[in-house]
Amino acid sequence: MLLHRFFSGSLTFVLLSLLFVGNTLRAQKIWTLEDCINYALENNLDIQKQILMVESNKKNLLQSALSMLPDLNANGSNVWNFGQTIDQYTNTFATSTVRSNNFYLQSGLTIFNGLQKFNTVKQGQINVLASKYDLDVLKNDISLMVAGYYLDILFNGELQDIAKEQLAITTTQVDRIGKMVDAGSSAKGDLLNIQAQKASEELALVEAENRLGISILSLQQLIDTPVSHDFQIEKPALKLVQAPKELITPEIIYEHALKVRPEIQAADLRVQAARKSLAIARGTLYPSLTFAGSWGTGYSGVAKELDPNVDPVVTLQKTGITQMSRDTVFSYSMDYSTRVISFNDQLHQNENQSLGFYLRVPIFNGWASRNSISQAKIYHAQSELDLDIEKRDLRKLIEQAYADAISSLKKFNSSEEKVNAQQESFKYTQQKFDVGMMTSFDYNNSKKDLTKAESDLLQAKYDFIFKTTILDFYMGNPIRIVRE
Repeated sequence: MLLHRFFSGSLTFVLLSLLFVGNTLRAQKIWTLEDCINYALENNLDIQKQILMVESNKKNLLQSALSMLPDLNANGSNVWNFGQTIDQYTNTFATSTVRSNNFYLQSGLTIFNGLQKFNTVKQGQINVLASKYDLDVLKNDISLMVAGYYLDILFNGELQDIAKEQLAITTTQVDRIGKMVDAGSSAKGDLLNIQAQKASEELALVEAENRLGISILSLQQLIDTPVSHDFQIEKPALKLVQAPKELITPEIIYEHALKVRPEIQAADLRVQAARKSLAIARGTLYPSLTFAGSWGTGYSGVAKELDPNVDPVVTLQKTGITQMSRDTVFSYSMDYSTRVISFNDQLHQNENQSLGFYLRVPIFNGWASRNSISQAKIYHAQSELDLDIEKRDLRKLIEQAYADAISSLKKFNSSEEKVNAQQESFKYTQQKFDVGMMTSFDYNNSKKDLTKAESDLLQAKYDFIFKTTILDFYMGNPIRIVRE
């Protein structure tokens, strides 16, 4: 019994330990930038919707291709006619209730209709490619957004570290000044100023923590993962903030982007699709030639035949008298019994087939074809303008990103120099403050200047990394923020 309790307790402990370790491992997952991007691409609802749009265009293309094959349609009917009617198979009047059946099979093939079907297939192929490029555009936009949110977390994380370091320094000064005030070697005002600075830095730390928490929440919401307080990202060694070795101008980036950017490819394909729409509209002005064939048969309850199973009835009847002798004239008459022709026999007897060519020449249709052509021309002009707009927006984005990158690099270099100078100045200030040669007010101002310089340096650093990442992305390179 004791052994049973021992093993049961051990098993329970092992299971609980495994469960705890499993939860810990899941909680301690470190998300890289690639993990975040891949997760967003797999779970984003907008991307899934665009994937369905691609599939829908594929189905439309398949339907357009199949429409070039001959069609085949079958019809059947079972009808009861009441009252007087003309039977279509016997061409006689019928006054009683008549049952009739009709069966019809027809097939047709369009030989020529102004190449409308051919151009529709070509347009469908273009639409499939355009929707795929639209999907790539959506993926690219989300990938860049993820990269931006990811860098925002790293940026706010470093700001939080700076806030902690500054608070630690101030806390040390509060303790030191407090002891000096107790010993009578420092004024109470210095302690109050330092304590006020500490309270201000504590608030700054709380604000930094809040900004970091919001940026983490924003990234989780963007990639559509369940929000968790244990969400952690990797802190990689970021690429260096320095001018590129090769001289890359906005013009070079733009010319390359025109060849690889999916939004440009999609807009260009829509111009081609608009041309096909114009060709389809013009095709309505041409004659159409169709080859068609049909087979039909039917059954009628009025159609009758002699009944071979019943002998005719022969009767002798008076038909008149002779003129001269006035003799009575008699003649024989025969009454035949009839029956409705059987269903199977009528299906064979009433068969009819047809083959023919049908030519349709459009002469006047209320100006509908001309209006369709005019609308197609307008749509074509709009698609060309959309392509020009996409190119213009792409050029502006590249020029802006390039200018921002240059500005951020200059700001980083000057901020780095300022931070170095501010750090030396603060060391000197702290030494003077420690020996009582500087007031706490001047000390706090110097410390604030250092904190601001470090914040400006961080902002320039991450702004440069993000802008150069955008430029690299426009060059067709994958999103990378780590040092190569």
